[in-house]
Amino acid sequence: MIIPQRSLSRLRLSGFRNYLSAALDPDARHVVLTGENGAGKTNLIEAISLLAPGRGLRRAPFDTLALAGGDGHWGVAATIETPFGPVDIGTGASGEGAGRRVRINGANARAVEDLSDHIRVLWLTPSMDGLFTGPASERRRFLDRLVTTLHPGHSGAVSDFEKAMRQRNRLLEDNRDPAWLTAIETQMAELASAIHFARTDSLSHLQALMDKSVADTGFPAALLAITPLLDGDIPETASGLEARLAQVWRENRNLDRAAGRTTWGPHRIDLQVTHAPKAMPASVCSTGEQKALLIGLVLIHARLVAAMTGIAPILLLDEIAAHLDPTRRRALFDALDLLGSQCWMTGTDAVLFADLGPRAQHFTVESGQVRPAG
Repeated sequence: MIIPQRSLSRLRLSGFRNYLSAALDPDARHVVLTGENGAGKTNLIEAISLLAPGRGLRRAPFDTLALAGGDGHWGVAATIETPFGPVDIGTGASGEGAGRRVRINGANARAVEDLSDHIRVLWLTPSMDGLFTGPASERRRFLDRLVTTLHPGHSGAVSDFEKAMRQRNRLLEDNRDPAWLTAIETQMAELASAIHFARTDSLSHLQALMDKSVADTGFPAALLAITPLLDGDIPETASGLEARLAQVWRENRNLDRAAGRTTWGPHRIDLQVTHAPKAMPASVCSTGEQKALLIGLVLIHARLVAAMTGIAPILLLDEIAAHLDPTRRRALFDALDLLGSQCWMTGTDAVLFADLGPRAQHFTVESGQVRPAG
């Protein structure tokens, strides 16, 4: 199945990070942004990442994104070329403590998840290089971002669960009314069940597609799993899992009160990744193998998003070429062509992207200014 490409044809920044203003009008080809460290390359693709639900590739609070010394307002606007015509989207905030605003075709969006009707965005940054050896929380966040591109409401469910869990922890600490605890645990169970099944469904589809087509990417396959949510068998129905979770939390109130936290739940699982050709946990693979695994995983994820949603995702690859040998770089560029996605790549040396040839357009970034290269 061929998925029509979606691309950014217009990008405008106002008061964002180190940009007083910026304007790019790319065509549908890949975009390469080159410049010295600190010039603003990552800031620019971070702006694109904010055109999708979530907190962007740096997960920064929205009230910290404004230009230093400015009025506290920032905005990002873009035009997306879709099979159904262009769509104008934008987001921004107006100072400290202000919430994020989202507009689609000039009207306020009902919810930030409405952006997913028009654009899906995936990214890979240098901060993710330690994904397989770092804390479980980082892998869980990576997993949830993966799931959200397939199930847009997932990030909201995770956020709501964490809020409810914090409330439960406070109630336990204060020895409040057990009936109140039961009500909170019931709410947590409904959210946790939705989170669990969204995760397992997404991983199942991702693994199936990887087993079928990873050879096309030129990067190694991975075996994916998540650690058990609970001891013993997991109920196969949402209602069954909700009842089981509520029971576990009720029975563990004293333990959790002593621990000062909720000891069971979706906030405790870990994503397990194995280098399939070597049958080796990713955590003990070499740095180069880990990088290759991660790239392969992102590429297959992009294919899955396109297949399941009908929207070819825009990829943001920050400093992607710096640590790849020439063979791997060529494999990456060829794999990007097969995706049919517009990809935005950054680097300090334009030579690293020479193999892209006319498949990409190049821009130079310097001190918060962007201009066509050459």
